[in-house]
Amino acid sequence: MPSTPLATVFEADRFRALGARHLDEIAARYGLAPDVRDTVRAIAQVLPFRVNEYVLSHLVDWKSAPDDPMFRLIFPHHGMLDTADERRLADLLRAPHRKLELAALVAEIRAGLNPHPSGQRELNVPHMGDTALAGLQHKYRETVLYFPAQGQTCHAYCTYCFRWAQFVGDADLRFAAHDPGHLIDYLGAHPEVNDVLITGGDPLVMSTERLRSHLDPILGVESVRTVRIGTKSPAYWPYRFVTDADADELLRLFARVVAAGRILAVMAHFSHPRELETDIARRALARIRSTGALVFCQAPLIAHVNDDAPTWAALWRAESAAGAIPYYMFVERDTGPHEYFKVPLTRAADIFRTAYQTLPGLARTVRGPVMSATPGKVVVDGDEHTAQGRFFRLRLLQAREPALVGRPFRAHYASDAAWLDELELAPETPADIAAAIRQGRELAPTGVRR
Repeated sequence: MPSTPLATVFEADRFRALGARHLDEIAARYGLAPDVRDTVRAIAQVLPFRVNEYVLSHLVDWKSAPDDPMFRLIFPHHGMLDTADERRLADLLRAPHRKLELAALVAEIRAGLNPHPSGQRELNVPHMGDTALAGLQHKYRETVLYFPAQGQTCHAYCTYCFRWAQFVGDADLRFAAHDPGHLIDYLGAHPEVNDVLITGGDPLVMSTERLRSHLDPILGVESVRTVRIGTKSPAYWPYRFVTDADADELLRLFARVVAAGRILAVMAHFSHPRELETDIARRALARIRSTGALVFCQAPLIAHVNDDAPTWAALWRAESAAGAIPYYMFVERDTGPHEYFKVPLTRAADIFRTAYQTLPGLARTVRGPVMSATPGKVVVDGDEHTAQGRFFRLRLLQAREPALVGRPFRAHYASDAAWLDELELAPETPADIAAAIRQGRELAPTGVRR
């Protein structure tokens, strides 16, 4: 029997996750070429692929696919993996009797994609005594990251996602806490922590009742003054705040956090201005702000999606017009399909500066381009010509060692460098900064697929 069209099964405002098994239906509905469909299917064996009806119907410009930036943001495509690996995956998919070989190849490729960059496992996981606390990270003195197990998925997956390892079904690669018990114990022992970032995945895939079960204990810790929620839902599923069955309940929960005297910051991920063009997305942001919550916006600079100044200028202006605060332009992290999405630092700095110059003053809250690297958040302020040569001007906006925060330093200019460990530090670099950066390089994995 022919399958029921997706338009009939999946209503635009009723969430259903669509994955690789729906590719034939999506391709038939939108006229996706067979070779593009097969490429998506092959790469989705390794990297996560998930979409929903809102994204398909309102964000992707199908007339421009597969070159449309929103299509490239959602659908895996040729070039994200090594060509030989992609070919082997496609061959094994055509041979159902070789499932074990396929699984072994997938594991091999994932292991070579640096699944946990910047010392996340080695340096960020906190301990109580000799016990490592699953689902927590503590990199910066004031801030703890909390990964509730029920929130380790998203309404749709970005192809560039640096947390791709959370979503591929391998428990050994995932950060996840099943309840907030260890978090509360740790916060009690560390009163210097005043900021908890609930992240994932996307915590707002959880029901409001489930989210409350994680939030309420945190509100009982007096030293925590700021609660942040990292989410892509205003872009990929704005109905979460408007028409979902518990949308009003969610907003009441937000208001209760604010009424408790805490700063509630929704850390929204908008990667392209089109994500802010729909009425429902703008309405979602307005409803979030009506609770007293603040909305901060961040995204990485990614090749093939948003690597030009007009796109960023339009994005930041749209965020500001919606009452949200432009916060960070990140550099794409050295994990997953980094080689495909990376933008050289010199070009990243030029894109940031060119877009920034066009902004009104209230939108100039944004910082970038920023590398979230092992020692901390390193911003590229630009480059300079001196008698000693050409150098990048760098600065630590945030640091694992608090004494390094705000400290400037230089690195020799390199036109193709796209990450901190590809730079050679200037001879006068302070010893403590050089040591922090050297630590990151020593943790860099060997045998990474490029």
